[in-house]
Amino acid sequence: MKVLLVGGGGREHSLGWKIAQSPLLTQLYLAPGNPGLNRLGEPTGVSADDIDAIVMTARRHGVDLVVVGPEATLAAGLADRLAQASIPCFGPSAGAAALESSKSYMKEIATAVGAPTAAYARFTEAAAARNYLRTQKAPFVVKADGLAAGKGVFIAETLTEADAAVDDLLGGALGAAGREIVIEEFLDGEEASFFVIADGKTSVPLIAVQDHKRAFDGDKGPNTGGMGAYSPAPVFTDAIHDQTMKKIIEPVIAEMARRGRPFKGVLFAGLMICEDGPKLIEFNVRFGDPECQVMMRLMQSDILPVLHAAATGALKPGELEWSRDACALIVMAANGYPGAYAKGSTIAGIERAEACDGVVVFHAGTKMRDGALIADGGRVLNITARGHTIRDAVERAYRGVGEIDWSDGFYRRDIAWRALKAFL
Repeated sequence: MKVLLVGGGGREHSLGWKIAQSPLLTQLYLAPGNPGLNRLGEPTGVSADDIDAIVMTARRHGVDLVVVGPEATLAAGLADRLAQASIPCFGPSAGAAALESSKSYMKEIATAVGAPTAAYARFTEAAAARNYLRTQKAPFVVKADGLAAGKGVFIAETLTEADAAVDDLLGGALGAAGREIVIEEFLDGEEASFFVIADGKTSVPLIAVQDHKRAFDGDKGPNTGGMGAYSPAPVFTDAIHDQTMKKIIEPVIAEMARRGRPFKGVLFAGLMICEDGPKLIEFNVRFGDPECQVMMRLMQSDILPVLHAAATGALKPGELEWSRDACALIVMAANGYPGAYAKGSTIAGIERAEACDGVVVFHAGTKMRDGALIADGGRVLNITARGHTIRDAVERAYRGVGEIDWSDGFYRRDIAWRALKAFL
């Protein structure tokens, strides 16, 4: 089977790493790839947002399946264009991708099916939003309606901070993503990420992963795209799993089909586990980053036939096989991230890191320059490790981090602290 993988971050590196292990794979093409991915497949020179070129490349190489990583490409309609060309695509149509590309649409769907979620209101005018805030209790949750690369959510502890977030978003700080905003009830609990693969009607659950959105230790600082992750997540019990499937996932998949927007691909439910059960924070319509990297390390099944079955409407109910090990991931990010950061600093030591027991390093924001590996993004490296327990996996991951020679980066030093605390 010939596969074209779209994207060039850590999520796509881990997907390519897993797809490359399939005996069904005959050729892996990359659009665009990255220095780690390029060792696994053939770079095409096509960027992840060039839809015309992606479709043309898939046709030229006789690709059997296109696997899409980034949400923006899905929201822009790549799956629709590939469907017109009769090329199977693992990823939803633009209409179904609205579950992520529009926070207000996601809330509309959740409300329609009675899925447990935070109370909310939507606004396009700052004055009305500020007036609404004064009827709510702190802390406040202010979200950009559109895609913002993980940077469109603000948890404001005070009314002043919430007003500033409203003014920034509706004032154009995130461009089109913030033309409309959603203000939500703050949910108190523990976050978890849960994923299913769907073919429009059937859904197959994956495993739950817990990540760390805040930039600094102790869950402090600004929200990011994710600074680390681990699985299993002790908070995600069998009972929580069943509630999530019955109250959130299955009703939403059915509602999307009813509306003529069948969901094909991976549906990622961001959850808050509260005292009265799981509540939906958001949907993403692609594998999470960095959660995907953890799942690929723990998945024992061949992923390629599952991706193809989802793309072609032939998914069969049943469980994928997973390792009983734990996995932890540490993100190494550029100093200043998620704000302004510099590019171009040299990175060394990845080979030493991967010589550590259980460690695999996925590239997230790197490129080659004059034969040297350099930083080229905010989140730059993902150091993953498997171990028999979460503590074992965490210790191995940090051992790998210690082998990386990169002076312009930083990382959190408390990944999986909630899980480790739960086992004390």
